[in-house]
Amino acid sequence: MTTDSPTSPDTTPLLEFTKQDKGGYCAKLSGNWNLRSIAGAADVQKQLSRIATEEGVYWDMYTVGVLDNAVALMLWLAWGERFPSALQLKPEHRQLFERWQSQQMPAGKPAITLSAMLANGFNQLMARSFGSMRATVVILGQLALDALYLLAHPREVPWSEISSAIYDAGVRALGITALVGFLIGIVLSYLSALQLKMFGAEIYIINILGLSIIRELGPLLAAILVAGRSGSAMTAQIGIMRVTEELDALSAMGISHSMRLTLPKVAALTVAMPLLSVWTSFMALMGGVLSAQNTLDINYQQFFIKLPDVVPLANVFIGLGKSAVFGLVIALIACYFGFRIKPNTESLGNETTNSVVVAITTVIMIDAVFAILFMKVGMP
Repeated sequence: MTTDSPTSPDTTPLLEFTKQDKGGYCAKLSGNWNLRSIAGAADVQKQLSRIATEEGVYWDMYTVGVLDNAVALMLWLAWGERFPSALQLKPEHRQLFERWQSQQMPAGKPAITLSAMLANGFNQLMARSFGSMRATVVILGQLALDALYLLAHPREVPWSEISSAIYDAGVRALGITALVGFLIGIVLSYLSALQLKMFGAEIYIINILGLSIIRELGPLLAAILVAGRSGSAMTAQIGIMRVTEELDALSAMGISHSMRLTLPKVAALTVAMPLLSVWTSFMALMGGVLSAQNTLDINYQQFFIKLPDVVPLANVFIGLGKSAVFGLVIALIACYFGFRIKPNTESLGNETTNSVVVAITTVIMIDAVFAILFMKVGMP
């Protein structure tokens, strides 16, 4: 059976499909098999697609005059991306098929089930978590060694770096912490007054403001603000030193990164956070007193005389202790993500964002742990 295309003779692709004397079939291709000639021979394409699915066909392509890469790909796909068991063609034409054989696309990946995806995500999360924990333990261990060294060599304490970090993280944060604390005090006092008026228990506004602000809101607000403000600045500072190769220069000069970068920041925030907590709590109480005076007719003198009676001193120490832990954790997280930054701007932005998110989340988790551990401590 012969199928001719209506194109001109010099570009006519021919396909002869005959039965052999010894059994089996022979597909003989002749003429020019290029993209231009095959485009006008729809019957030849259909015939080729049907014959290519037959098994045990002998393919004779030795008389093909022209064969281009596009038609070679068409034949290769029709054969199922493999050579037929019996094939005869010119060496230069075989090279076209061998090229497609070498560039054969890999088999499709098996479908991933939901359980496998969840298990893989959990494994990656655990691996990152353990890696972060390990790095944190390494930083803490190095800080302990540095502290022991400084106890034996007090003249080498980096006082200038510590004082500079206290100024940046503490003194320069007084404004924003005072504003936020004052506004939170007003809001908390106003909302509590609306409920207390319903029961005629206006005097208990002192208990609510005193316990909630001194024990919880003051330290927590200060820590969140410092994590977003100072923690991100510390991470970005170390990251910029990585980008500008200042960390490599310190290493070349034999200067410890932990002694000059990590230790001053950790010490500064551990000292500054309790002071910021007291300042934030005081401003929140002032906002609460202002609101209570306007809504419940409770003056300043009455408020501050009653406050020590309803808020035991233990709450003050719990707030100060939490603040010191918050400062330590925020500084460690900021330094950890700072040293993870790679020398490019994309990594700088990503790790700074991660530092803020992880620091705020960790602060809230630690606050919950403190609330559970000291649940029955400091209650009036």
